[in-house]
Amino acid sequence: MESLSNRLHYLFRIACAMCFIGHGAFGIITKQIWCNYFGVFGIGEALAYQLMPVVGIVDILLGLILIVYPIRAAAAWLVFWGLFTASLRPLSGEPFAEFLERAGNWGAPLILLMLSGPIGPGIRSWFKKMEPGTPLSEKQLRSIELWLKIIACTLLVGHGWLNLIEKKGLINQYISLGFHAPVLMAHIVGFLEVACGLSFLIRPVKHVVLVFFVWKMTSELFYPAWELFEWVERGGSYAALLGLFVVLHYRSHVIKLVPRAGLG
Repeated sequence: MESLSNRLHYLFRIACAMCFIGHGAFGIITKQIWCNYFGVFGIGEALAYQLMPVVGIVDILLGLILIVYPIRAAAAWLVFWGLFTASLRPLSGEPFAEFLERAGNWGAPLILLMLSGPIGPGIRSWFKKMEPGTPLSEKQLRSIELWLKIIACTLLVGHGWLNLIEKKGLINQYISLGFHAPVLMAHIVGFLEVACGLSFLIRPVKHVVLVFFVWKMTSELFYPAWELFEWVERGGSYAALLGLFVVLHYRSHVIKLVPRAGLG
């Protein structure tokens, strides 16, 4: 189980760094829609544009820290930051589905913290390096698997919901891809994402999870502007789906080995 823990550690460590760096990049380029989120706190547009690069630089620095010397404090901050920034979307008037669709932003660092083992007493333990390969008990693995199911279900249901309510950005993506009935396409994709997301929570099938991992990584490249940054920022979503596949594959592999071991 140590090799499983090692693979998951690096997967979610890279994913968390992607979330920070991708989000930070939008602060640097001063993404206009961020003004709405600052506006939730009564911050005007002029000040918002001044604060965006500061937020962006901090995000990118924390992302680099997770790559070079990952500490629990950085991962814990991303759990809070992911929940906080996602909640600003419905608070600023966007559909609640926007909050759900970003479950990977707080889910990936949550899994990384779970993989790093128990936290020792005192504040210093939050600034110790999270080492890969921390042994996992069966209880810890079951907990991680449950949270991966919840995160994968939430982000797929959220994205499917946005398709079903015909989010303009998604409709434009289907138009740019040459679909002659973009609304119908959005409804089909939305139904499949919601249905499969709910199935992941109840009884996930590893190969279906893998298909949606590939779908998620591919579909996030279709944004009409700043495609690379949008793709990088969704690192937590990819990791949640791929991580769930890895755990399910491990489970199936162990089950197959048990009878063989009994024959010896």
